[in-house]
Amino acid sequence: MLTALLFDLDGTMVDSDPIHFQTWQKVLSEYGLEIDSKFYRTRFSGKLNAQIIQDLLPQLSPEEGQALSARKEAEFRKLAETLLTPLPGLLELVVWAKAQGLKQGVVTNAPRENAEFMLKVLGIKDTFAAVVLGEDLPKGKPDPMPYQVAMNLLETSPETTLAFEDSPSGMRSAVSAGIPTVGLASTQLPETLYELGATLVTSDFVDSQLQELLRLAQSTTLKKPPLRTSN
Repeated sequence: MLTALLFDLDGTMVDSDPIHFQTWQKVLSEYGLEIDSKFYRTRFSGKLNAQIIQDLLPQLSPEEGQALSARKEAEFRKLAETLLTPLPGLLELVVWAKAQGLKQGVVTNAPRENAEFMLKVLGIKDTFAAVVLGEDLPKGKPDPMPYQVAMNLLETSPETTLAFEDSPSGMRSAVSAGIPTVGLASTQLPETLYELGATLVTSDFVDSQLQELLRLAQSTTLKKPPLRTSN
């Protein structure tokens, strides 16, 4: 029986990737790096800033990398203040879950200031009993640790939890923690998310298949499907 919902933030609760892409393009151009949407999708999605900067700009010291990350996120928040909107049906789902007595948490690789900012802009900052940040843990996504920590905080189990993710690293994290996971196809192709183990893939939170899955989860135990492999 369903007792908890766990949400990724970027790309799942909000389609923030276009804003992130724009800000990364701007700051990386100062280092002579030009990125396109395909490069961004494969090399950035779901990763911590420290990993991205180390990968693309290994010549920077840790201090320089932190300064670049802070500057990029400040630019993101400046743009997001007017451009950020929730995926269709998100706010309604959050209200429904609260009315059903379900516990809710956020599991994200976003920096703390960004996570707090986005939840505040969406007007749901006080909704979540747990907000787990990858940067606060020894291991972030794709390791299962962030989701394991979230379940411990909410005192729930994989069999009674449903997760929502959009990125390959996020899907790997939630699925390897044993949680049935809904993929949001905002940044990846549906077949990619299914191959990573998604129970269901949808474009938003309004999809009738999601509504049916939630009804089913309230009366039975959802099982994590086996990973699909490409032919």
